[in-house]
Amino acid sequence: MAIYRELMRNNISGFLADNFPVLKTLMPEDHWNEMVGDFFARHHSESPYFAEIAQEFIDYLQTEREQDEAHAKDPAFILELAHYEWVELALSIDETDLDRPREWSQALLGQVFVLSPAAWPLAYLFPVHRLSPEFQPDTPPDHPSYIVVYRDVDDQVRFLEINPVTYRLLELLKDNQEQTVQTLCEQIAGEINHPQPEVVIQGGESILQDLYQRGIVLLKS
Repeated sequence: MAIYRELMRNNISGFLADNFPVLKTLMPEDHWNEMVGDFFARHHSESPYFAEIAQEFIDYLQTEREQDEAHAKDPAFILELAHYEWVELALSIDETDLDRPREWSQALLGQVFVLSPAAWPLAYLFPVHRLSPEFQPDTPPDHPSYIVVYRDVDDQVRFLEINPVTYRLLELLKDNQEQTVQTLCEQIAGEINHPQPEVVIQGGESILQDLYQRGIVLLKS
């Protein structure tokens, strides 16, 4: 049993290292090994699939890790970085078929757009996309980081740093049924009480072209 237990633990450890490479790099080896061992011993996984172990690890960090004394030594950004890396994994194995965008024209602005099912707008307290051995802040900066992680039509997972207004636009496009981008930008301008709504509208229409060509937003079918 001891042999099988060690084999299973090593398999789990290898899988987590493959799916959270940045997090593993930023943690001392003994600290990483302690955390993997605690996850293996403590967490009761709901899924038997290896592809879902990463999601189980996120659940462990959210609900169980804080109960362990070793949590005090964890990086402050551990949960957000793990979530960011998990999103990249989830999109890489997502099987949604994506249509290649049509050639852009101004006429498309009158169409209804929706968020691609393979695009996730994300907001983090820490700049998770910039973390490295040389940059590991203990406290979050004054402003959150807004990122959209997406899979393009060539099945490449990419990310784009965005501003709060673009993030809000993508949030509204998630469940959009009939609103044009101009209408949504007018709504955003009202929400932020912008003195020149036309500036928000023009900016939204401009960024829409880039988002569409990247495959982050799609025409509603």
